[in-house]
Amino acid sequence: MPTQPAGQASPSEITPHRHRRVAESFGVDPERYDRTRPPYPDAMVERIVAAAPGPGVLDVGCGTGTAARQFQAAGCAVLGVEPDARMAGFARRSGVEVEVATFEEWDPAGRTFDAVVAGTAWHWVDPVAGAAKAARVLRPGGRLALFWHVFELPPAVAEAFAEAFRQVVPDSPFTVDPRAMRSAVDGYQPLFDNASGGVREVGGFDEPRQWRFDWERTYTRDEWLDQLPTGGTLTGLSPDALEHILEGVGAAVDAMGGAFTMPYATVVVTAARSGAT
Repeated sequence: MPTQPAGQASPSEITPHRHRRVAESFGVDPERYDRTRPPYPDAMVERIVAAAPGPGVLDVGCGTGTAARQFQAAGCAVLGVEPDARMAGFARRSGVEVEVATFEEWDPAGRTFDAVVAGTAWHWVDPVAGAAKAARVLRPGGRLALFWHVFELPPAVAEAFAEAFRQVVPDSPFTVDPRAMRSAVDGYQPLFDNASGGVREVGGFDEPRQWRFDWERTYTRDEWLDQLPTGGTLTGLSPDALEHILEGVGAAVDAMGGAFTMPYATVVVTAARSGAT
């Protein structure tokens, strides 16, 4: 869900990578995170693999290993980098090799890769330092591919969430705008622009482009309420505050018949390494 610190002059100034407490809060329940977060479109994985010069993939902020396992299934050799040891432990148990570090501080130890990918994670990385590190570890012609799921909540569900969040966290440094939650790609475009801007500033890449993959998923009330606590705005809430939000959102879904179909767009910001490091 698009969120931004209160008082920002412009959405383009969003700097989520500075909010480390939120960035490293997802490991509170890695089993739920892995169970409920949707995988990435197979067509996206196939396109990234086809655009890379070889099978060596570095997965930045690999979390529980969702994307890493998909790239492994596509024939890639994947190394994950993940700052949260709890998430990294889950990924290892699922068959992914992971090193625990933030990407900015991670030591590649001379290793290079054919692709650097990040699934719903690059906004937690400094866009300039991250692009510089990616340029350092990518082989010439290597592919940088940063991707996010973007979804459009039904208006009633978005508004119920925003209202319940305001009630339980009135002094939150983040705001939740139900209009942004319904405008999907427009709401996330500042994050895409930040990623592209970091790549341009560092140099050594061709011009960043966006690839888009549209799909949809139907959620029952219980399925959506199971996923909802994995969002960054909720991982640090007290049990009572979380329960209040789940009750409000659950009532909205019940009023829609107990289920809804969510349109998704998975958007990739991508660029190729243009020369030798």
